[in-house]
Amino acid sequence: MLNSGIINLYLIQSKEKPMNTLYITGAGVSAESGIPTFRGEDGFWTIGSVNYTPQEMATRHMYQTKPVEFLRWYYHRFAAYRNHGPNEVHYWLANKNLITQNIDGLDGKAGNQDYIAVHGRLDQMTRFHTQGDDVEVIQTPWDEVDESNFESSILEIFSIVQKPEINISYKPFVLLFDEFYTELYQITEAQKRMLEADKIVFMGTSFSVNITQMALEIAMSKNTPIEIVDPVPVKVPYDLVTYHPMKALEYIRKF
Repeated sequence: MLNSGIINLYLIQSKEKPMNTLYITGAGVSAESGIPTFRGEDGFWTIGSVNYTPQEMATRHMYQTKPVEFLRWYYHRFAAYRNHGPNEVHYWLANKNLITQNIDGLDGKAGNQDYIAVHGRLDQMTRFHTQGDDVEVIQTPWDEVDESNFESSILEIFSIVQKPEINISYKPFVLLFDEFYTELYQITEAQKRMLEADKIVFMGTSFSVNITQMALEIAMSKNTPIEIVDPVPVKVPYDLVTYHPMKALEYIRKF
């Protein structure tokens, strides 16, 4: 007759390991919070400045050469939404293994203490630095912006005299089009989570940025099943995919 302690140990060891699901979210998740998606009619990458397209505006080059125009565009396209609150989807994701492409910080507001904001955070800034340098991330005092005297107040906040200076001026903590993923954006940890995932769920993303392509390639290399949640889901060349043609809010209410 087996010892009860051995039986209990066997039962503990034989329990099925909980599935490690990784969620990767995009702008569609924050739409319910009143934040425009990137490529809709009112999207951030649809509406540019008077003289430049969004793809030209959201660059390190533009920040270095025309900092006031860059910061004016950034302030009105992004910082205007800094006080919006999380929605039901963010709260549902609060205890999940999460990587978000969004810079709105709503996942943190909803209580997720361990998520990766792989493109940075709207409410934060860093010293303007050479990419790859280890720098501190601090809060941006957006409430100090004087819209009636925008140029002088924004330059003062970001410590710019004429042009941004390395290690002196500040830069919004956001990954720009002509920048690359570094440890500042937790890229190694993000890749580790992708490799360890038993399933990856993409929610509200168009698969148009590098991080989603990276995750898809890792999933395909490891035969990791994926799910794509979007009203018009992007079709991917992969057999182990389940499509959910719906909003993220509809998807989470199924659980």
